[in-house]
Amino acid sequence: MGIRRNFSAEFKAKVALEALVGDQTLADLGAKHDGHPNMIAQWKRQAKDSDFCLEALEEALAKYGTPEIFNTDQGCQFTSDDFTDVLKEAGVRISMDGKGRWMDNVFIERLWRSLKYECVYLHAFQDGGQARQEIGTWLRYYNEERPHSVHADDRTPMEEYTLRRAV
Repeated sequence: MGIRRNFSAEFKAKVALEALVGDQTLADLGAKHDGHPNMIAQWKRQAKDSDFCLEALEEALAKYGTPEIFNTDQGCQFTSDDFTDVLKEAGVRISMDGKGRWMDNVFIERLWRSLKYECVYLHAFQDGGQARQEIGTWLRYYNEERPHSVHADDRTPMEEYTLRRAV
């Protein structure tokens, strides 16, 4: 098994920019920077996503106002100067999950996995309105009717919430 290397966000962005320019193949870049071509391809995709993330951030700030704090992982699309400058100029505190903090997201990741496999992948939504309605129905089922083995006695999330709130 190979050694797993941790590359800085700045390094990933630099290599992604080289990949976007397209003067070298991903294999050449991998050899040059001691990284697998698939990893460099992922950094390249993330760099392209940076523009999307920046546009989404600006739209959200304009539509919903300025939050007190903004939390993300350390993906290069969120650590770019362009992205963080928008937050800083708006007076938003920036919080980034540290490496190895997968446990912070395990519950929400489980929710998204369940939503995809139990609802989204089973329906061919005709439009956004139908998707909103079906997903809303599924979320109510998930929270109020579907037992969860993670809770004692297979309680639903609403039962667990109500029980903890009473204490």
